[in-house]
Amino acid sequence: MSELTGTGTLLRLAWRRDRVLIPVALLALTALSVGSAQATLDLYPTEAAAKAGLGSVLANPAVEAMYGPIAAENLGALAVFKTVVMGAVFVALLAYAVVRRHTRVEEEVGRLELVGAGVVGRRAPLTAAMLLAGIAVVAAGLLSALGLIGIGLDAAGSVGFGVAWVIAGIAMVGVTAVAAQLTTSARACAGIALSVLAVMFVLRAVGDTAGGGAQVLSWASPLGWANKVGAYGPNRFWVLGLAVALAAVLVGLAYSLLDRRDVGAGLLPSRPGPASARPSLGTPTGLTWRLTRPSVVGWLAAFVVLGGVLGSLVTSVADMASDPAVVDMLRKLGGSAGSITDIFLATELAFVGVAAAAAGIGIALRVASEERSGRGEEVLATATSRSSWLGAHALIAFALPTVLLLVLALVVGLGAGGQGEVPGVSSILGAAAARIPAVLVLVAVALLASAALPRWAPAIGWGALAVAFALGELGATIGLPDWLVKVSPFAHVPQLPGGEFTWTPVLVTTAVAAAITAAAFAAYRARDVA
Repeated sequence: MSELTGTGTLLRLAWRRDRVLIPVALLALTALSVGSAQATLDLYPTEAAAKAGLGSVLANPAVEAMYGPIAAENLGALAVFKTVVMGAVFVALLAYAVVRRHTRVEEEVGRLELVGAGVVGRRAPLTAAMLLAGIAVVAAGLLSALGLIGIGLDAAGSVGFGVAWVIAGIAMVGVTAVAAQLTTSARACAGIALSVLAVMFVLRAVGDTAGGGAQVLSWASPLGWANKVGAYGPNRFWVLGLAVALAAVLVGLAYSLLDRRDVGAGLLPSRPGPASARPSLGTPTGLTWRLTRPSVVGWLAAFVVLGGVLGSLVTSVADMASDPAVVDMLRKLGGSAGSITDIFLATELAFVGVAAAAAGIGIALRVASEERSGRGEEVLATATSRSSWLGAHALIAFALPTVLLLVLALVVGLGAGGQGEVPGVSSILGAAAARIPAVLVLVAVALLASAALPRWAPAIGWGALAVAFALGELGATIGLPDWLVKVSPFAHVPQLPGGEFTWTPVLVTTAVAAAITAAAFAAYRARDVA
């Protein structure tokens, strides 16, 4: 038996488990790249119109830090400038999720030890995980390239775009494979891998916006390499060789580390805990907070950065408003109340609200995941009641998106509030607060799914968010019937800032969220532990 014996079987097993996750992720990534490019082409059908409409936006340093410099001043490069780097980040996250799921997570719950007791080589599980992630990454780049070609963009530039995504993805495959060997827990593996991804992004952002010799920092990051491909510009396909070389080194390192550790162990020693636990850990809320704290901090940091970017963009809205097509699109997405700056803020807050809902849903779904891992049963075997255990998750799941929206609004308001036509801090905070009840409805749906149908909770929770987003935020732009659009809680949010605030939709959506939450508690008390 070789060290790779059983790789094919484990690869098929991994695909069987991810047969929904990967296709949905690929569909979403392709829709992101092609949809964003098509929307830009619809707004700016000619190169001259695109340059005139996007010139002020591209000149903003915050935009360059977020999306990277544009590869060339042609229609193709202008159409994809927002999705080259940001899409590469999403592809890297997909690669990370697949590798971590089938390596360190499997070891932590004990399934990998059971698999290893059969006719399976030592390196087979890791190899299968990396192969599946690599296939998903290449598929994301290929499908996006084909989609961009399909909407009429240059073939060479479209392939360059796909190559940029593949570069980030295969680099992250290697990073996560190494991280999985260093730690004993999936959470620590996530911390290492995502920290490396964050460093990649910061290095690229500093290199892209700094002058002089600091620009070389972009070449120190695989995300910088993705941008250096120059899709629809120089199309430097050879940059892919750098990513392949890095991935080969990291994979070799991962294999070497794997051979030097026991199953279930990590090479980095676990930090010894205190002799006695803090009193707060003896409560369901304290324990839940301790387990969710890393993700809470990560979301909070992301929203602070996003708020800074939006605050710098909102001052350039007046320049964008010179294009009637842009104004029409913003009115469809953000309503027609108030000035164009008010409409822009309403549009951005709509999309930010979806992200905040995703943060809360992730916490609400932990109830089901804790049960599947067996930890929830251990907690409930103590004097902890079901209501208090579910209530602890509900408290954080509802509080997180609330805090995120208010913090982002505060950052935007402090950064740009009161300049020109930009509303003041209080107006922006009020507009963000008005979206909270709609967000809480979706979090409550995820909580109910975890409480009543734990096996299907992820599909229900994330599916509800996708449907609500498609109907409430995009329904008007694609001409859906009004009655169907109003199924989404986002469709009942007051058009703020700029519009008139009414209590009725806020109170109704809050009551709906409360009713769904009450149903979740009743369902959780009535069923057996999964």
